[in-house]
Amino acid sequence: MKPLPLGVRVAAGLAVTALEQARRLPQQLAGLPLTVVSEAMQLSMRVQQHVTELAIKGDDVLSGLRPAEEEPEWATFDEDETPVTTSQETPADDASADDPWEEEERAIVAEAPEFLPTYEELSIAQLRARLRNLDVDQLEELLRYEKAHESRPEFVGMLNRRIATVKAQS
Repeated sequence: MKPLPLGVRVAAGLAVTALEQARRLPQQLAGLPLTVVSEAMQLSMRVQQHVTELAIKGDDVLSGLRPAEEEPEWATFDEDETPVTTSQETPADDASADDPWEEEERAIVAEAPEFLPTYEELSIAQLRARLRNLDVDQLEELLRYEKAHESRPEFVGMLNRRIATVKAQS
């Protein structure tokens, strides 16, 4: 027997597939509302992720174009408060300024600290959010790194205040 032409065989396959799909339709209709809601939520989440990624990229580009903003006087944070010191205590700034080994430590610190490898990419607000999870040694290491590299006054000041706050709390 000679095989039927390809077009006839494809048409028969399509007819059988359509019949099978029609038989499964009642089962698929029962789950359709849940499927539609699920797919809509997934789409919404993907759109939110893309928007967030674009905003982050935009922040990165724009942060290089704008000078760093100084914090408004009304914006205060726990680490901004100056701890009460007695006449016997010296602030952390004075201790590090008189340290004869500080220059050597600056030369030794070449890379961002391992516990915060993206340090150089962080804005001051992003860094502030991470400081609460760091101990005094890590904060002092960040301070040494900042002083040895960019030595940005707002970063140095914030790190000094946070170190003083953590020391006062312990």
